[in-house]
Amino acid sequence: MPAALAAAVLVLAAGCSSGGGDTSGRGPAGPSPASSSASPSDAAASPSPSPSGPPAKGSVTVTATLTGDLESPWGVAALPGGDLLVASRDGGTISRVSADGGEKTEIGSVPGVAPGGEGGLLGLAVSPSFASDQMVYAYFTTASDNRIARMLYDESKPAGQQLGAPDTVLRGIPKGVVHNGGRIAFGPDKMLYAGTGETGETGLAQDKESLGGKILRMTPDGRPVHGNPDADSVVYSYGHRNVQGLAWDADKRLWAAEFGQNTWDELNLIEPGRNYGWPEAEGKAGEAGFVDPVAQWRTEEASPSGIAYAAGSIWMAGLRGERLWRIPLAGADASAKPQAFLEEEYGRLRTVVAAGGDGLWLVTSETDGRGTPGGGDDRILRLEVR
Repeated sequence: MPAALAAAVLVLAAGCSSGGGDTSGRGPAGPSPASSSASPSDAAASPSPSPSGPPAKGSVTVTATLTGDLESPWGVAALPGGDLLVASRDGGTISRVSADGGEKTEIGSVPGVAPGGEGGLLGLAVSPSFASDQMVYAYFTTASDNRIARMLYDESKPAGQQLGAPDTVLRGIPKGVVHNGGRIAFGPDKMLYAGTGETGETGLAQDKESLGGKILRMTPDGRPVHGNPDADSVVYSYGHRNVQGLAWDADKRLWAAEFGQNTWDELNLIEPGRNYGWPEAEGKAGEAGFVDPVAQWRTEEASPSGIAYAAGSIWMAGLRGERLWRIPLAGADASAKPQAFLEEEYGRLRTVVAAGGDGLWLVTSETDGRGTPGGGDDRILRLEVR
């Protein structure tokens, strides 16, 4: 299965929904600007410049296939030297893929993984202190829950035996046949973030006592972070259906991609303590108390999973939509309509990872039980984007 590198619900049978190519712009859910008593002359003296975005139209060039023949790849994390760690959702293994030549080496398996439906070994993240602690984090489904654990990666040991025993940092995330979320990432604040799903039990998304249908923020040890909306909780935002994409822009704003049900998939700007509406709202509902998405898609056009930030835009991998979406940003807004690339060229697209500068890695998802795998699937592609 060839793959290349790049810098930088319809329910069960269809792959959980997708989204359509809608427009940019935020709904009315953000905080209202404070009224000002400044005079017109004060306002003229202190103009508020509008942020400019990248060009309205971008481009994508597939420059190489890094590697192929991957089994149900899901989470991907870049090591400090540029090599990639890739999780096999159904196999429960983690492999290292060389950024120079694509050589694959299995480094170990994660004990306790119970694959089934959309569950299994999902997101991966590398500790921000990896140079000193050599820790790899994984989000995975067990027989009883979804959880996050960290493992010591010891390169001095034989291939296949380089992962230490899992140290669970957070357990009790609800599991289901569908909507397990699974994306994890360390933010600019060096805290660990996780996107979770509501497992098809829609009420969990609005239940602040549940970890389902949320974005979570925690210390590397799995504890609530000072500054979280509730001091004793890892819940950062709520009202989500199934979050599988997390990324930060150049100004350290957090963005998240989310599966809709029958109508709209979403790209959301995440703010702590805010309610993103599910199941009461899907897409740009304009309802008080809910945050509207910055962009939305018809479900047959997206089914978003991983996202990454590069070249001034969010890049979003589409599963059912079988395309890569570009959403150019100007500050906290989309600066132009989303633009689709690679439509139906590589099949289902699961994960996109920034590779520095104008590069992205893009991971296909044809062997996840919902695709139509061909020779070389699944693969990692290297992209050059603008």
